[in-house]
Amino acid sequence: MLGELALTYRAEEGREVPMLVWRLDRPALAISSGPLGGGIGVRHWVVNATVPMSYRRDDPEVHLGELADRLGLHGPGVGLLTGVDVTEVVTADDGGVRIWATVGLGAPIWAAEAPGRSLRPVDHVGTVNIVALLPERLGDAALVNAVATITEAKAQALRELGLPATGTATDAVTVLCPPDGPAAPYGGPRSRWGAPLARAACRAVREGGARPTVPWSQR
Repeated sequence: MLGELALTYRAEEGREVPMLVWRLDRPALAISSGPLGGGIGVRHWVVNATVPMSYRRDDPEVHLGELADRLGLHGPGVGLLTGVDVTEVVTADDGGVRIWATVGLGAPIWAAEAPGRSLRPVDHVGTVNIVALLPERLGDAALVNAVATITEAKAQALRELGLPATGTATDAVTVLCPPDGPAAPYGGPRSRWGAPLARAACRAVREGGARPTVPWSQR
């Protein structure tokens, strides 16, 4: 279902900026929290694009659509953005599940903050983008549960790294699976596909989070 992951570059502000591109051999059923192609639906491609930490566009979905056009991508897709250098992508496999994660933990937060407490300015890399591929179709409820499972696994990885946080304010998850065939009903951490999904996600975030994080724009 998924073609080879490609690393490509675009010219921006006089520099070559990296992007990861997944071109699907055939459309996939996806659930995503990304700024482009979020929600549940059939998708034809995924892009995870590095942006400078000075990025201030308030229309990221438009920007990602422009990048997709430049890449010659057609049909609906998923677009993600990060201040992380996406050439540092981490891959993990477990029981037929594959995870790709770009991990930036420079701006960690607790999900539940005290009322009225404002977030500190984000001046460090602070986005964890996770793309997951499953070999079997999941039902809609199972897809929602799979996102929750990945998020729980990410939080577990941060605990194992000794980081007092559950993630960052801008993390995104995308799960891809075949659009047809019998639908697996569950995606929780003890389900047939949720268990390997959790292990792979935890391992990828833990490995990526253990690396020194330098914003791409400071390289």
